[in-house]
Amino acid sequence: MSGKAPIGSIAFIGLGLIGMSLLRAMKNAAASRELPIVFSGFDPGFSPADREEALRLGLDCFSENRRELFGTDLVVLAAPVEANISMLDEIARLAPPTTLVTDVSSTKGLISEKARRLGVRFIGMHPMAGKEQQGFRESSADLFRDQPMILCDSRGELETERGRLLTALLRDAGCRLSRMEPGLHDRVVAKVSHLPQLLSTLLMARSGGELRHSGPGFASFTRLAGSPWEIWRDIIATNSGNISQELEGFSQELMELSRELRQGRHDTLETRFNEANRLYGELKEMQRQ
Repeated sequence: MSGKAPIGSIAFIGLGLIGMSLLRAMKNAAASRELPIVFSGFDPGFSPADREEALRLGLDCFSENRRELFGTDLVVLAAPVEANISMLDEIARLAPPTTLVTDVSSTKGLISEKARRLGVRFIGMHPMAGKEQQGFRESSADLFRDQPMILCDSRGELETERGRLLTALLRDAGCRLSRMEPGLHDRVVAKVSHLPQLLSTLLMARSGGELRHSGPGFASFTRLAGSPWEIWRDIIATNSGNISQELEGFSQELMELSRELRQGRHDTLETRFNEANRLYGELKEMQRQ
């Protein structure tokens, strides 16, 4: 690539499982190795030993200087959701107008609207991947490989030079990219991510006294019950309306299912099973692609 690269420096604010995994994945990307790109970062919970380990895993520079971090070409906000939203005020004050900001928050409506209001160049990202174990030592450059990465861009930033290079880095990292408006994103993830989390949590609590009798099916269904409240507190707070709507709709489906069982409507239950089997087959096929 001739001339000055659109992205020569990236700062990660938050170096937990998702932040550090994305840093490692982007650093290993072919587009990054060709440039190269300098990766800096900050995490308020890091000890000196943590900093040394992060440098070994791929971080080029650990910095506490916010002006320096926000002055990079691309800033990735990888802290909890509400912390990411709050940091936009500081970015608007300290960052040059050319800085492109993105995030890995699980909700997009509030942060996208605030970035627009502050005039911050912003592309929302939501990596649909993770694991039960948290912390940067659990990070992996392959965490996002073949996994969906939803991009939310209401202002055409993906069509700029920096936006196109960000897209190239994510593709090189193995992400399956799709685009969605922030409001639609929050409605969709309320159904396919936030609802399953709360159902898993509720089922575990309801069945807690009988765990010794459960099998692998129960463990598989309730895997999300191991997710920490510290992660989910901000997600629920910033998407409570959509999540409540999904819970209410699902509760109506449960009541209808209960009536079908009481009335012995096995033909209707068979139809439900067959449709669920068909959709599950579609899901497995999508995962194989």
